[in-house]
Amino acid sequence: MNQNVRAFVAVEISSEVRQAAVELISRLRVASVDVNWVAPENLHLTLKFLGDVPLTETARICGELQRAAIEVKPFELTLAGAGAFPNASRPSTIWLGTAGDDRPMRDLHASVERRLQKLGFRRDGRRFQAHLTLGRVHRGGTTGHALAELLKQSAGYEAGKVRVDQIVLFSSQLTTAGPIYQLIGRARLGGR
Repeated sequence: MNQNVRAFVAVEISSEVRQAAVELISRLRVASVDVNWVAPENLHLTLKFLGDVPLTETARICGELQRAAIEVKPFELTLAGAGAFPNASRPSTIWLGTAGDDRPMRDLHASVERRLQKLGFRRDGRRFQAHLTLGRVHRGGTTGHALAELLKQSAGYEAGKVRVDQIVLFSSQLTTAGPIYQLIGRARLGGR
């Protein structure tokens, strides 16, 4: 029997940025919108969602992630500014964005995409925008103007910097209490 795991590639965040993100979530919660807020321990920057993959393939995936990571030197990324996809007045995903030069993060994403494409993973058709997902609005729920106004007020929110020196492969087990992430592997940037 071939067991599958639901997997994704991500960048972990510092405890300081995590705390700042939790504070932002607290600010946004007062809008009383039906949102599944991300648990603090699950906050991360997703580079690529892989979906269900055979457990037997995770070693090959980790090998390609090692090769992808070597191509990019460690860098700092500033997390700042609340927003939503597709937009603040019709949010489906609420996020904390990035400020300043995000080119190294885009380069890292492109390297991961290139390497994993060799294993049969499709490239994402959308332009990559680094963000920290804070919550997902329930479909059919009313969002009202309060959340849009709070997002507008939080457009300049500063959460701090993250030192990006590794990428991680996580598995995600969906439960009624929310997802449970487990580390599968790590790859250091710049071959360190």
